[in-house]
Amino acid sequence: MASILETKQAIVSEVAAVAATAPVLVGLDLSGLTVRQVTGLRREARKADVYLKVVKNTLLRRAVEGTGFECVREAARGPLMVAFSRGEPGAAARMVRDFRKANPKAEVRLVAVAGRLLRPEDLDAVAKLPTRDEAIAQLMGVMKAPIAKLVRVLAAPNSKLVRTLAAVRDQKQG
Repeated sequence: MASILETKQAIVSEVAAVAATAPVLVGLDLSGLTVRQVTGLRREARKADVYLKVVKNTLLRRAVEGTGFECVREAARGPLMVAFSRGEPGAAARMVRDFRKANPKAEVRLVAVAGRLLRPEDLDAVAKLPTRDEAIAQLMGVMKAPIAKLVRVLAAPNSKLVRTLAAVRDQKQG
């Protein structure tokens, strides 16, 4: 059986590995929630590809050391469940936002994005980040617009000539 120290080291290394690659961290205080509500949150986290774990603050401070989330070291206080987005940057924030709508007792304590600690009120802004597919679609739209405009500009003289010739033809026939 693993000793307490080995268990803590395993938790720190697991959280550190996730924190090293995650773009977003959200810290929640789940005091006052039932086991059923927290289980529902864990189920949603699995669907959204969000890493969710209750971690002691001292272990969290050690785990984020050397990662982009060192900014949360001083802010980590009280009982916390941390949620890291693994794939989409806004996945953890969207999941927590939706969970809080159904469970207002859940309190957001930490929001960190790319090494910056944000206010808990900024959760909605992070949740509105586009998914990877949405961002690619927006980028393609922005890239396509100048080309489409160029095609319209190049086609304009030809269509103007055709309309002028049609008007001359109609005038001679009529």
